[in-house]
Amino acid sequence: MIHIKEQLRLALSRVLESQGEGLGAQAAFENPKVASHGDLAITHALQLSKLLKSNPRQIADALKAALLQTQEVQTWVQDIEIAGPGFINLRLKPSAKQAVIEEVLNAGARFGHRSPQIPPNAAPLLVEFVSANPTGPLHVGHGRQAALGDALCRLFETQGHQVHREFYYNDAGGQIDNLALSVSCRLHGIEPDDPQWPAEGYRGQYIVDIAHAYAAGESVVCDDRSVVSHQNIEDLSDIREFAVAYLRREQDLDLAAFGLQFDQFYLESSLYTSGRVERAVEQLKASGHTYEKDGALWLASTAFGDDKDRVMRKSEGGFTYFVPDVAYHLSKWERGFHHVINIQGSDHHGTIARVRAGLQAVSDLQGLGIPKDYPSYVLHTMVRVMRAGVEVKISKRAGSYVTLRDLIDWTSKDAVRFFLLSRKPDTEYVFDVDLAVAKNNDNPVYYVQYAHARICSILIKEGRMALQEAGQVLEDAQHQASQDAFKGVDLSPLESDAALSLMLLLAKYPEVLTSATKDLAPHDVTFYLRELAASYHSYYDQERILVDDVAIKNARLALVAAVAQVLRNGLSMLGVSAPQVM
Repeated sequence: MIHIKEQLRLALSRVLESQGEGLGAQAAFENPKVASHGDLAITHALQLSKLLKSNPRQIADALKAALLQTQEVQTWVQDIEIAGPGFINLRLKPSAKQAVIEEVLNAGARFGHRSPQIPPNAAPLLVEFVSANPTGPLHVGHGRQAALGDALCRLFETQGHQVHREFYYNDAGGQIDNLALSVSCRLHGIEPDDPQWPAEGYRGQYIVDIAHAYAAGESVVCDDRSVVSHQNIEDLSDIREFAVAYLRREQDLDLAAFGLQFDQFYLESSLYTSGRVERAVEQLKASGHTYEKDGALWLASTAFGDDKDRVMRKSEGGFTYFVPDVAYHLSKWERGFHHVINIQGSDHHGTIARVRAGLQAVSDLQGLGIPKDYPSYVLHTMVRVMRAGVEVKISKRAGSYVTLRDLIDWTSKDAVRFFLLSRKPDTEYVFDVDLAVAKNNDNPVYYVQYAHARICSILIKEGRMALQEAGQVLEDAQHQASQDAFKGVDLSPLESDAALSLMLLLAKYPEVLTSATKDLAPHDVTFYLRELAASYHSYYDQERILVDDVAIKNARLALVAAVAQVLRNGLSMLGVSAPQVM
């Protein structure tokens, strides 16, 4: 049906071009909001009314007459009618809708992906996300970022983009000093309620764990370093280095439990050791957009749309935190990443204007051509966690917040990913732990996974799918088996309203991916999967699949195999598994 829809679009393009040069490029179909109105809608008559100085209904009549003369419409369209002030509604023949089954089974895991339209030598899209300070375990807000960032990367990959996943480690500054002091206090036997405890110290159990590991002389291996404790409780620098490495390893384990890998971990400290921060400051000063006032160095960011000028270097010394951010984003641009998306908490909203202002000042100076809206941002709200009807606010491990690992341990990686992606990023979200472990239709991830498993049980019983062992990946083998099992199957028996509705929904999947990518909205994929699962469950309740008539049975098996494939593809898009058995 995907190819058929494209054939019809090209026919519409020719008809529109006949009405005026250049109009053909606007050819597009819309999906009627009410199913009874048809399968595809054309709204061009209303749009052309002013241009052609004619009544939209008359334009619609002309378009309809011309469309009826095309071979594509005669082959695939059952009925065309004009409604309202000039809408043209098309109803497709069952054969057009049935074609999607073969398209799904032939494409397998790549159904919904666009052919690469990005030049192979183009710089990858950089998506920066999680980027937690190495001062504690990842919290549920980081989990929302992890789910959102990874899903967005997967979405862009379906559209032909190369994607670079980057984690920015804020391993410099006052927070790291507080971390080192907190561990040092524990090593000296000082408790959080002691007057000597630092005012901004960290109080979680993990600080005790770090202190014990340091005192024991343990070694820590993480992504980019290996550190061995010198066991010198008076050496604050050594304690700092060990504590950062320890927590980086802990965060690596959290990310591994979430099934997430990054292409690069970029260290804030490297911006200082490489001289990038100082160089960025000198460039900002050379741009003429800085000034001295009250002993501090200021950026005249109001010249670039900020609501007020910003301090760069404080009067007592030391740069404010947006200065290394500017240096970091200049690094992104210099590395060739000219399309960048940052995923951050909504509390970072105030930093956007000042970072962009700094980039524009340097860009103007050096003629870099950095766009004014560089980088792009997706901001998300925090997550509240409910368990047994009570909000959970404290984790023993973290001391003051629920960790991502807590959430995974209480539920599952699949539930955490699906739930955290089920709302728009800027929407408040309450994670209900009890719902996430419930095995009923109220649990959305269970509902979708159960639809997949329900189909798999039928296909396995009929010998159309192999039962895979837990954790085994047989996607290629399953794809080939589906192609072989249903090659040449007559799909004409699939003419019931339930079957036709299910096929139309399958055909929408590529559009969902394209739209979700454009709108940076992976939650649309969760909505689609729930709708597809509901449509399948409804179909299953209305029509028996394993009937005596072999032709009907084979056609229905092919249909549900295609549904399983799209469910599997969509869940994979979210980083969620598609079990065969539940």
